Amino acid sequence: MTLHKILKYVSIVIGVIGLILLGRILVEDGDAIEASADLQTSLLNPFMYVAYLVLAIVIALVAIFVIKGLFKGNIKNTLIAIGAFLAVIIIAYLVTDGSQMTLKDGDILSASSAHWISAGLVTFYILAGIAILAMFISGVKKLTK
Repeated sequence: MTLHKILKYVSIVIGVIGLILLGRILVEDGDAIEASADLQTSLLNPFMYVAYLVLAIVIALVAIFVIKGLFKGNIKNTLIAIGAFLAVIIIAYLVTDGSQMTLKDGDILSASSAHWISAGLVTFYILAGIAILAMFISGVKKLTK
């Protein structure tokens, strides 16, 4: 049996389990879920465990295929891409600053955490801008051909 067929059957089983658990949550009244801590654990925890299982499977498969692809393909291009990504993160970290702040619930966010959050947002904006620019350039090239 090929890997595709196995993954197809596993995804169908996980999807059916997820639908059953979602149906259990939707049948209950929202006030009943909020009122009873025991009801929350009996309804929401299995749904969360399915989500954790799916996340673990996806991370494992991505890691396996990335490592497999590294040994098959051109490692130079991979290292260049990783270096460019790290350069974007470093640039984002250098252009941002962080200061200690109080959150809405009264907790204090450290300056280091605020700095990393700002750097993460700037990294996202830079990468989103690059992606939009790449799509725009690709569209212009298609129109000119």
